[in-house]
Amino acid sequence: MLLPAASWIDDLPSGRLIAEFSVWSADLLRLHDELIRIEPYADALHVDVADGHFAPALLFFPDLVGAIRQATGLPIHVHLMAADAILLSQIEQFSEAGADLISIHLENAAVADAALDLLETKGVAAGMVAKVETPIANVSRFLPRLRFLTLLGTEVGIKGQRLNGAACGRLREARRLIAESRAKQRIVLAADGGIREGTVPDLRSAGAESLVLGSFAFGAPELVSRMTWLRAI
Repeated sequence: MLLPAASWIDDLPSGRLIAEFSVWSADLLRLHDELIRIEPYADALHVDVADGHFAPALLFFPDLVGAIRQATGLPIHVHLMAADAILLSQIEQFSEAGADLISIHLENAAVADAALDLLETKGVAAGMVAKVETPIANVSRFLPRLRFLTLLGTEVGIKGQRLNGAACGRLREARRLIAESRAKQRIVLAADGGIREGTVPDLRSAGAESLVLGSFAFGAPELVSRMTWLRAI
């Protein structure tokens, strides 16, 4: 089994944007080839998981993460979009499949503490994701337990939308909250959704350290030049 270093989050670059490649936008018929193609440019893989209730999509499953784990040493970030009733069982399954980081939703507040406890027990890094309409201030009490905070810039579980007008302001607020939390460990601030050539500089200026790249990367006419441009922002 291929595994990233235990210190992979602390080892992520701080002088340029971190690139999380979203498996949802890969050519799934040629996934192994896609993993080979992006490996030189990806800092992590981002795997969306949705139950068809919390979010309208229905994707992906633990066996896929297990197969990816056998094929690459890149860190695997699983983004759980799951109802409270099944969240803990999903954490169990994706932890066993080989996820290195699992992000739950801020909107899972009723079971969030139990979920974070379980992730700690499993030795899996914890992240949290906030929908576009959820007040960012609600994340404050969880920050000392997190390694990633991801803000959605579009509606949850729907591809191809434009960036919400409030996205950059929310990133600035999150950046301030992270600074004020005095967390003892690095917390990476990520932006997910609405990633376009015209939005990347604004998201970076607003405080995004990591971007979840879908068609922006997988569908790029020329991946090398696109990633060279991204890393120069």
